[in-house]
Amino acid sequence: MTVEQNVHLEDIMPALQGVIPTIVATASLDHTPNVTYISQVYFVDEHHVALSYQFFNKTIRNVRENPVLTAIITCPVHYDLYKLLLRYEESQTEGEIFDAMEIQLEALASAQKKEGIFKLKAADIYRVISIEKM
Repeated sequence: MTVEQNVHLEDIMPALQGVIPTIVATASLDHTPNVTYISQVYFVDEHHVALSYQFFNKTIRNVRENPVLTAIITCPVHYDLYKLLLRYEESQTEGEIFDAMEIQLEALASAQKKEGIFKLKAADIYRVISIEKM
């Protein structure tokens, strides 16, 4: 994993709590860009994160065609921004990571008084290619 400015996933844990939505940029095979917000970037291990796959059909279609995406996450403590370059590896629709993300998503929805709106379809696992503090 290439990590710029000596930033590691463990160093940016507050930004991975879902307090501030994450901006995700993808591109289709013909290079048509798509930018959207997602609820969660979930820490899996020192080299992987999981993104919540909820209802972003264009984003998911792009990732399946072109598996690299950029995520901009914000630390809710100091408002530092981090750019993560990620490569899609797999989707999980059950198991420990999926269950933990589903619970966290329900908590986020409850805090926003949006219970029943957010439905996790899958936990998409990505390898972290690089992290850059912006």
